[in-house]
Amino acid sequence: MAIFLVRHITTYRYRRAVRLGRHQLMARPRDSFDQRLIDFSLNVTPEPSEVRWLHDVFGNCVAQVEFGCDSDNLRFECVIKVDHTPENAPDFRIEDHAKDHPFAYQAEEAPDLAPYVQRWFSDPEDHLGRWLDTFLVRGTRRSTGQVLMTLNEAISDGFAYDRRTAPGTQSPSTTLERRKGTCRDFAVLMIEAARSLGFAARFITGYIYVPDRDGPVWLGGGATHAWCQIYVPGSGWVEFDPTNGIVGNRDLIRVAVARVPSQAIPLFGTYWGAREDELGMDVDVNVKTAAALS
Repeated sequence: MAIFLVRHITTYRYRRAVRLGRHQLMARPRDSFDQRLIDFSLNVTPEPSEVRWLHDVFGNCVAQVEFGCDSDNLRFECVIKVDHTPENAPDFRIEDHAKDHPFAYQAEEAPDLAPYVQRWFSDPEDHLGRWLDTFLVRGTRRSTGQVLMTLNEAISDGFAYDRRTAPGTQSPSTTLERRKGTCRDFAVLMIEAARSLGFAARFITGYIYVPDRDGPVWLGGGATHAWCQIYVPGSGWVEFDPTNGIVGNRDLIRVAVARVPSQAIPLFGTYWGAREDELGMDVDVNVKTAAALS
């Protein structure tokens, strides 16, 4: 068990004072048996006229922030305290009918899982399939756990991380062509590959603990993180982080789950002004253990 502290600051800068519109924030972690939210605070500058909380269609906590003023800057600061229980090794307790792949989800689960099995990107030239053929023989029965571990490792070992500040994700075909991408690109690649093999998979956004960034001082830089979950009968939604080769929840703090990445954007909003008024956005994310600050 570990107590993680997260400080997430996002600052928007404008050339002149602009009229601020509604912003939507996903930063409050999901409570579960393996992570318990102890405390969460949100400070916004300038002061909003209203902050309204709701649950979206996936059960994520979403803050809708309204403003009644003009400003040349906008700052969101979230401070989070989480009790986290790590799963240090994969524990694939798989039901008999799903121990080997390929398999079919049972009738009572299949309708609810169907949206997560459906492919998101078109791939008319089957780039994804041809890549899978380099390390998996499709149609051959293999251990389900082995298939998923092999897929996770193929991305972790075969692609280079390339930080990109532009919003959105690359298509799997682009990631395969470039052989590099961001954490969200790798999560999408694994999701689409798993779906092509008949698995239900979903996108996760949140934070990752990096021991090298721990210590008594809050560091600048950092970013949110993205990975995926795959539904395994008998084990439920199992977490895979193909960026770091992690299986299970070790060092991962879940904030939001979604069918596709565009449904789990950490922060977005609007303003009234000219396009050239926007000077940029700065993001600082720091995750540390409570022990490092004591």
